[in-house]
Order: sequence, then structure tokens, then C-alpha cells
Amino acid sequence: MREPQRSRIGVFDSGVGGLTVLRELYRQLPKESILYFGDTARLPYGNRSPQVILQYVREILTWMAEEEVKMVIMACNTSSALALETVQQEFNMPILGVILPGARAAVRQGRRIGVISTPATAASNAYRHAIHEVNPDALVWQMGCPEFVPLIEQNRLHDPYTLEVAKGYLKPLLDADIDTLVFGCTHYRHLTPVFQQILPSHIRLVDPASHVVKAARQELEVMGLRNSEMSIATRFTVSGCPQQFAELSQQWLGFTPMVEKISLPCLSSIYPQPLEIRE
Repeated sequence: MREPQRSRIGVFDSGVGGLTVLRELYRQLPKESILYFGDTARLPYGNRSPQVILQYVREILTWMAEEEVKMVIMACNTSSALALETVQQEFNMPILGVILPGARAAVRQGRRIGVISTPATAASNAYRHAIHEVNPDALVWQMGCPEFVPLIEQNRLHDPYTLEVAKGYLKPLLDADIDTLVFGCTHYRHLTPVFQQILPSHIRLVDPASHVVKAARQELEVMGLRNSEMSIATRFTVSGCPQQFAELSQQWLGFTPMVEKISLPCLSSIYPQPLEIRE
């Protein structure tokens, strides 16, 4: 059995969005080894029910626990919004979400805060609650953006249609005179060049990815789990097509990863939550 400090950090998302967190891990914690999982067979998460999301997260965490990770970062705002508190009580390992670190960072930046996210995250009001927990006087506007994740996963970042969709989503926030915009989905950092064509320069952008990794670094220090030796190569896993994920992620990683397809455990007999039937 490996030493706890040498164990990997588990990172998961519905797809390539979590690569923004992975890159921050490479930058802030270069000696840590990572297990990355993209639930590409079941994306997007943002239009699913809380019960289904909780079921997905339980399956992923059960598999990661079997892989003996020392910590898990939910690099998925939808999962963080709908399942984090529940699974933190169910699993005996540190599990970090992106919402509270993002909310704290947003409050440090401004007082008129816009949040773009999946519809499920917006409906949960998780960011509004987290922001008001830090500063009750902050004003918060939320916008669910159902088309962003599919457009990113289809590699349509430079499609004129994507720019038009972004303009539509951002207009109500601009009309509200926001001074800060939170990427309430880890996928959205990939759209930064698109947003920069639309947003005035005075609006500050908050990417929770960098802040959740900072929180992870602090947690590792407190628990004595920080690795001081050389890291081993990141293990990339998906539930869908490995080749598609590898090709899409190359542009953000700077290399083409080796990706393996894995099967998650079915936990319906343990957690009798209703499962969503996919067409």
C-alpha cells in the first residue's frame, strides 16, 4: 500500500471543463499526482435533476475511493451545488467543491456580481447563498447557460454562433451593470476569448478553478498529505469515447493525453435514487 502523501488527487467533471482545475493543479501543486475522470458518456450535467446528479457523484466517488485517492476535487459546479454536502458526510476522504472558493474570490473583487452557470447550478441558488454567506450586502445576478457546455465539448469555440449565444446570455448581466463575472462552470474558462469580445474591460472575471486549488493546497498542508517527491503522470479516464476526449483536450493541455475508458460501479442497490433513462 502506497504512502498517503504519494496517493493521487482525484479530479472529476462531466467532460473537459475540469481541465481548468487540472492546469491549476499543475501550476500550484506540481509535485502532486492526479487521477482525472470525465463523465463524458453522461454530459451535460446541467440539465439533470438533483437526484440523478447525486447518483452520478456517488458512483464516481465510490470508484475513486477504490483507486485510493487521498482527496477529491469536484471540478464541476453542478455537482458542487447539488451533491457536495451530502457526499462529504458519506465518504471518508476530503472532498472539495468549487463554489465556496469562487464565491469568496468574487466578493473580494466586487459588489455587483454576475454568475454564469448551468441551469441546474443557477436553479440551486448555490452561488447566491455562498456569496451572501460571505457578504450579505453583495448583489447577485445568475444566468443559466444551457448551450455553453455542448458548444465547448463540440469544439465550437470559434463558431460565430457561439459568440451570438454568449451575447444573449451576458446581455441581462450587462444591463444590470455588474462589476464582476463568475465562471460558475469550469468549462467556461475555455470561452474567455469569446467573453473578452463582449465584456467591458472594467468587469473582473473570477475563475473558481484557481481558488479551489489554493484551498486544496491548504487542506493538504493541514492534513499532512502534501507530496514532497516527484509526481507521476496524470491518469486520464472517461466514461465515453477516449479518443474524442484526447483530441479535444490537446489544445488546452498542450499535449495529447493517453485516455482510458472505465466503468463506474452501479450503486442503485445501495442508494435507491431514481436513475434517469437516456434515449
